[in-house]
Amino acid sequence: MNHRQPSGDAMIEWLHPALVLLLGAGLLPLLPSAVRKAWLVLVPLAGLGVIFSLSPGEFGRIEFLGMPLVTGRVDELSLVFAYVFGIILVIGMTFALHLKDTVQHVAALAYAGSALGAVLAGDLVTLYVFWELMVITSVWLIWRRGTDVSYLSGMRYLVIHALGGVLLLAGVIVYYQTTGSIAFDQIERSSVAFHLILVAFLINAAVPPLHAWLSDAYPEATITGAVFMSALTTKTAVYVLMRGYAGVEVLMWMGAIMTWYGVIYAVLANDIRRILAYHIISQVGYMVCAVGMGTTLALNGAAAHAFTHILYKALLFMGAGAVIYMTGKSKLSELGGLYRTMPWTFLLFMIGAVSISGFPLFSGFVSKTIIIEAAAVDGRGLVYLMLLTAGAGTFLSIGLKLAWFTFLDHDAGLRPREAPPHMLIAMGLAAAFCFLIGIVPGPLYALLPAPIDYDAWTLAHVLKELQLLLFTGLAFFLLLRFVGGKPKIALDVDWLYRGGGRRLTAAIRDRVQATNRSAREQFMAALVLWMARVKKRHGRDGKLARTWPTGSMAFWVAVLLASLLVFGIRQH
Repeated sequence: MNHRQPSGDAMIEWLHPALVLLLGAGLLPLLPSAVRKAWLVLVPLAGLGVIFSLSPGEFGRIEFLGMPLVTGRVDELSLVFAYVFGIILVIGMTFALHLKDTVQHVAALAYAGSALGAVLAGDLVTLYVFWELMVITSVWLIWRRGTDVSYLSGMRYLVIHALGGVLLLAGVIVYYQTTGSIAFDQIERSSVAFHLILVAFLINAAVPPLHAWLSDAYPEATITGAVFMSALTTKTAVYVLMRGYAGVEVLMWMGAIMTWYGVIYAVLANDIRRILAYHIISQVGYMVCAVGMGTTLALNGAAAHAFTHILYKALLFMGAGAVIYMTGKSKLSELGGLYRTMPWTFLLFMIGAVSISGFPLFSGFVSKTIIIEAAAVDGRGLVYLMLLTAGAGTFLSIGLKLAWFTFLDHDAGLRPREAPPHMLIAMGLAAAFCFLIGIVPGPLYALLPAPIDYDAWTLAHVLKELQLLLFTGLAFFLLLRFVGGKPKIALDVDWLYRGGGRRLTAAIRDRVQATNRSAREQFMAALVLWMARVKKRHGRDGKLARTWPTGSMAFWVAVLLASLLVFGIRQH
């Protein structure tokens, strides 16, 4: 794309939205508690206003160690993600207004600012800085839950993402050494940096088998922190894959597998937020698959689905969070009948559930079907079938299983009050976007990276989705007693390398300790032997301690004087 180069006045007027959020986060602890709630709304609104004021171009150029950094690259692709990041920050902060935890609020604002910095980065160095800042800020949204499990999950999250950061940094260094450039565009496929950076991006996208950090950490995060985390990390990864790896075919197959992988584990899960976490993997799979296809229609579909996914997934996490906040429970096997006392939460949650399921009239339908259609147009028959049928699993596990056993089914005897008004307002805003985009997709299509000629509302698309969803519903009720929440743990593939890795680490530790012990013992034995020899030679009874004859002493003194005489003559 051709970027408009700003003039000097434009450079002065350029204000990075990430800077607004980071400054807002930094000032929050210094404010009186009476004005903090207002600040939590005003800062996201200010950031959103700055985002909507952005015009295409490259801004914020800085020279650093001889490298030209571009901290603000604004184009059609980055704007799609920036808009929805700004919107969800406003909604998420509204949902979190009841919190008096300043650390969480600071972390959330800084986390959102870091994500915006990443999607607006025009070079790999700037991307790396914001990439790492995302990790440092988001982990506090897990730790602040304050449980032993959340601490361990947060540590695992931090370690995995630190590994991704190391790989990204190594890739950036290699890329700069081989190309002399740090510009962030399509990565040259033949380079070593291509693979290093790709693996770093795949970790953040939660592509199996590098995914378990997500399904482990998100259910253990705070109820408000999970809302932000569901929206930002994996979608930032989708953005960078679109920017640097469009058309890499292996991503198509990885994404297609992800759609089914997440669905299968969501069907098995019992914790309501773990179900939603696995569905992030599934839904991101659609986007990764579209990036791998690399066609204009597929990339438009990836951007559109990222936009809608952020909204309906945040709505679902807010609904689940409201349930946990009001009941203190998160297991399907412990819930049931909540529609009686939480009807508005139930209604708003169901809007998110039908949206993620791709039900006509809601946002998921008008975005997900673009990717499915792209697979059909590109002649990808197997991929098309995988993407289409994964939607049935989504409806089964969220639209039916999660909703049924949480809000309907048997009465678990819980009588919580309805969620607080600010939570309902936040969920209402997200639900409104889900519905409006579903019935009027034109404004969303106008934001996409390239012009799109696609009509979701054809009879074929509508009938195809309705048939799939209705037959899924029939199967659910026929098999109802088999699909309920079970108080069991479903082992993920990470169990293999976590258990094996622990045993390998223990084996390496034991071997190092044994080697160290053996080396120290051998060294000490050698030292004792040497000391014995020294004592024998230099001790009181040693050779050097004995009385020498007078003749020997005179002989060696003569040798020493002769040597001095010879060397002295040579010097003169």
